[in-house]
Amino acid sequence: MARGVSWKRMMHAVPDAPDIELLTAILDRAAARHRHLCPRQVLGARMALAGAAALGLEVPRDDKRLLAITETDGCFVTALEEAAGVRVGARTLRVVDVGKVAVTFADIQTELAVRVSPASGVRATALELADTGETRRWHAMLQGYRRMPTSQLLDVRRVRLSPTAAWLHGRPHVRVSCTSCAEEVVNGREVDGPRGPLCLPCAGTSYYEDVTPQSS
Repeated sequence: MARGVSWKRMMHAVPDAPDIELLTAILDRAAARHRHLCPRQVLGARMALAGAAALGLEVPRDDKRLLAITETDGCFVTALEEAAGVRVGARTLRVVDVGKVAVTFADIQTELAVRVSPASGVRATALELADTGETRRWHAMLQGYRRMPTSQLLDVRRVRLSPTAAWLHGRPHVRVSCTSCAEEVVNGREVDGPRGPLCLPCAGTSYYEDVTPQSS
């Protein structure tokens, strides 16, 4: 099904003009959580709206059909959550921190996926769209990002996830024990080892090193 969907059709579904009323409501909720509003929150909200539109999905969602993979964290993600309805706690939002303000959105049912990032030169364009006389760069970008046409603000690309969206979403209620450390592994995150399932750290993929002193 996913391969038969026209890219032109997907992009045609993305409105070029921002819905200011909808965007304002999203940003009000995001700002309330952070006690301020910043340009990256505007980007997060508009990326969510564009990505969902390209996939033909309405947002915010209250199911698990939409998976978002953000490439950074911080206030940007707060607006993404408010716009798309995705949450880490609901297992519909993943953080793969590579230091980029970008998000990939995937439809779990169709396996369609799009990656949304800021367009080249977006800061300069935002400054041009700010109110005349606005000399504060931060405030000018805030205004410009809200007003800019989607085609100028964002770069939307069709992508193929590796692993698949279904794997990234995980397998709820699946539990195994690592044959090396004996810790429980949930959601199908184990890998095959010579003596049975291994957790990723025991398989050599870990973000930490155990430096606990050995008992004498």
